[in-house]
Formats: sequence, C-alpha cells, structure tokens
Amino acid sequence: MSLPSFGGGGSDPATPPPSAAAPSKYSPEELVGRWGYTSYQNEADKARTINTARGLCRNPYVIARGPSGGVMMHLADQRQPSELRLKGSSDGRNYIGPDGEAGGAQDREIVSFDGRVLIARYVDPDAANRYGNQVYVRCSATGRG
Repeated sequence: MSLPSFGGGGSDPATPPPSAAAPSKYSPEELVGRWGYTSYQNEADKARTINTARGLCRNPYVIARGPSGGVMMHLADQRQPSELRLKGSSDGRNYIGPDGEAGGAQDREIVSFDGRVLIARYVDPDAANRYGNQVYVRCSATGRG
C-alpha cells in the first residue's frame, strides 16, 4: 500500500524557492572612513544639510570595517555600533543593516551615494520619522568635508 506524500521534502510549484540575497552594488570599503553626519526631514533642506555635514568633520562619525567583513555602524536607538551588512534587493535597491533579508525593519535604504555623499533612510517608519534622511559626507585627510 502506498500513502500520499504531504510536504515531505517535495517542492510546491506555487511557492518560489528561497533566493539568496542579492549583492549590494556598494562594497564595505566604499563606506569605511570618517564622515560628517547630520540629517534632514524636508527635501528643501537637502543642499543646506549636505553643506552642514561637511563642517562636522571636526567631530566625524567613523565607519570601521567589521570583524567579519561588514561595516560598524549604529542601529536606530543603539548606543554601541553593530556589524552591519550591505545588501541588495531584487528591485535594485541597496540597504545597510543586520544579517537577514534586505529591506528589514532595522535596515537603512541607501537613497543615494556618489562616493562622497551618502544619504540613507531607515525602512521602519517610526525610525525614519525620528532620524530623517541621514547625510554622511566623506571627510578629507585634513578633517574637512
């Protein structure tokens, strides 16, 4: 007598197989360094905020390389930095966040990055509202933006 199989290792054609996270188009090396940091809420304040961040290199936000290849940055409301990953998504967006699927609640979406100015925003609506659009401007070796 043969019994029917109920999910014992077979694949369900209606459920796509889990896919590996897409790689980010950015590498950790691109983020490691010293950054002037501030944020804005209103798009009209973007240019002024970028200029303000340049002036904050006297007291830079430091992004270091993590022990297992990520970057050391703070998560929302955390006092100590954590090792975060650069993650891509199937729709072409890029994120910075803890291990896990791209676009998770603790992730920041990279809104724009040209190598000198990074703008990121938390995925979680509450954190995004509190932290706004985070602006990081790379500091020069002289300590200025």
